[in-house]
Amino acid sequence: MQLQDALNELLTKLTGWLEAVILLLPNLLVAVVVAIAFGIASRVVRRGVQAAMSRVSSHPSINKLIGTMAGLVVLGAGIFVALGIVGLDKTVTSLLAGVGIVGLALGFAFQDIASNFMSGIILMLRQPFTHDDMIETNGVTGLVREVSLRTTMIHTLDGKVVVVPNSLVLNSVLINYSITGRRRVDLGVGVAYGDDLEKVRRVTLRAVESIEQRDHDEPVTLFYEGFGSSSIDFVVRFWIDFQQQADYMAARSEAIIAIKKAFDAEDITIPFPIRTLDFGEVGGDRLDEVLPRALGRSRG
Repeated sequence: MQLQDALNELLTKLTGWLEAVILLLPNLLVAVVVAIAFGIASRVVRRGVQAAMSRVSSHPSINKLIGTMAGLVVLGAGIFVALGIVGLDKTVTSLLAGVGIVGLALGFAFQDIASNFMSGIILMLRQPFTHDDMIETNGVTGLVREVSLRTTMIHTLDGKVVVVPNSLVLNSVLINYSITGRRRVDLGVGVAYGDDLEKVRRVTLRAVESIEQRDHDEPVTLFYEGFGSSSIDFVVRFWIDFQQQADYMAARSEAIIAIKKAFDAEDITIPFPIRTLDFGEVGGDRLDEVLPRALGRSRG
């Protein structure tokens, strides 16, 4: 008898569930149609936004990211509308709360990744440098080879590949040597105290002005800096068109050769460093007394 009552109760519940499904079926069909429509709209929006971004941005990674995010927003809205149609409003509220909690937890867990990710987007939008620009950041100097959403890849001048997180690039001092297309060469030189400084100025300027690589629209300048230990020091400056480090090194090399040839032709001396040797007392004994004794012992 009890078994029969249990079976009757189970049958009643199944019948009630079936009736509820039948009653819900129209709303369920509408919800499915709405979800499919929003899914199609999501694809259209993603492609449309990506195409629109490609007209204003030259970074495919950002264009694809923004298009995907727009598509996900439309798809998410469609899912919530479909759940509301079938009467799962509480489920929608729970999902929203769950998404918020999960997002907060993921934000704490992956804050470094998120920081690099957002920094990459900002770098791509601001464009402080482009591909093949020569930059210096975080103690690294080289050519930019790739900028992704998380890292910047730099090829150093000695052939190494350095990957720098975008957050460090964005939050550190950045020097771009290529952005202006020109660069100044500063070359330090020293001449002997006995040389005529006015003559040195004329000869040096004439030598540097003959360099083919320099920018002829900018004058060559020379400034004396001070009295060194063995020379009077000055710096000569000139500008060059700059595309790569080889341009800078070649111009600097040519300037050194031209100045050396001009100084040799005009008898201007680039002095050697001078060292003064003290032949006084060493360890309490005079060196001129110790040295003969040491030589005598070595001969004996």
